[in-house]
Amino acid sequence: MMTYSPILAIATAFFEISVAIWALRGPGRKPIIRTTSAILILLAAYQLVEVLVCTRAPVYGFMPQMAFIVVTWLPPLGLLLIAQLSPSQSSVNYAISYFMLAVALSIVVWIAFDDRFVSDSVCNIVYAKYSSPLPRFRIYAWFYWIGLFGMISLSALGVRNSDDLGQQRLLKTVLMGSLGFIVPAVVVNHFVTAAQGALPSVMCHFALVLAIFLAKLITIERRSSLAGSLEPQHRG
Repeated sequence: MMTYSPILAIATAFFEISVAIWALRGPGRKPIIRTTSAILILLAAYQLVEVLVCTRAPVYGFMPQMAFIVVTWLPPLGLLLIAQLSPSQSSVNYAISYFMLAVALSIVVWIAFDDRFVSDSVCNIVYAKYSSPLPRFRIYAWFYWIGLFGMISLSALGVRNSDDLGQQRLLKTVLMGSLGFIVPAVVVNHFVTAAQGALPSVMCHFALVLAIFLAKLITIERRSSLAGSLEPQHRG
């Protein structure tokens, strides 16, 4: 087994935190900016928690559970961001995102008080493998995959159904960012033997792709705000 190196995680966290701070200090619709920044900060938080897990021996107490607590919020916040970007479908999308946020809260409480949720963690190169006894992990996995599928499907539906070119562009950015980290992570986890069983960690590292697209989203939102061009632009 190769020694774990925290360099990638620290560099990724630095980028994500920097983008979040940059977003919060600039113009744009505040709900969108705040939700996007929250996603970026949570992505960074996972990286830093993983560093604590993997650079301490024995494992740093509550940190393996904290890793799961942090990433639990990512799919619901992604769905909330899509709802904020989809005013024409906001009622349905908000209902879905609020439901997932409520489920996430219950899961976070469960993880926090269940000392057996993470039974072991093994670190290798730049990722961590967490062991969680069934049916705990299966329940968590169902919640997570439903959230990720929702991010892809609802952003794709928003792109297809919207007549607002600006809204389309923002939703397409979320869609491409979601596909850009989910698909490669699944492929690596399936075909790279050393990474099998480490999907949560691998996915969060590939989420750097999502962070880059979120930075692009903030740039688009900021330019639109500065230009005063938030009026709907209908396709001819």
